[in-house]
Amino acid sequence: MLLNIKERLLLLNILPQENNFVTLKIVRKIQEELSFSEQELKEADIQTNEGKVFWNQSKNVEKEITIGEKATDIIIEALKKLDKENKLTMDFLELYEKFIKE
Repeated sequence: MLLNIKERLLLLNILPQENNFVTLKIVRKIQEELSFSEQELKEADIQTNEGKVFWNQSKNVEKEITIGEKATDIIIEALKKLDKENKLTMDFLELYEKFIKE
């Protein structure tokens, strides 16, 4: 799946921090896939300041991310939880539509 910087950051922030052993191993693998390489950091001028991430938004850096079936289920569950709790924001709309086919 092709994901841009914003989508990758959003996913990194909604992955569960607590769960069973197997799920957490999958989460760690997803986190590695979603993280940024040194080249991407330079190319998009990605920086952090006081816990916030900034990048040159004129650089449309996208990455093909391989997300397995169980990892997809974890992401869908996290997105549905946000939806159920009315905590989705406008930032999540495109990402939600990518993962949840209704």
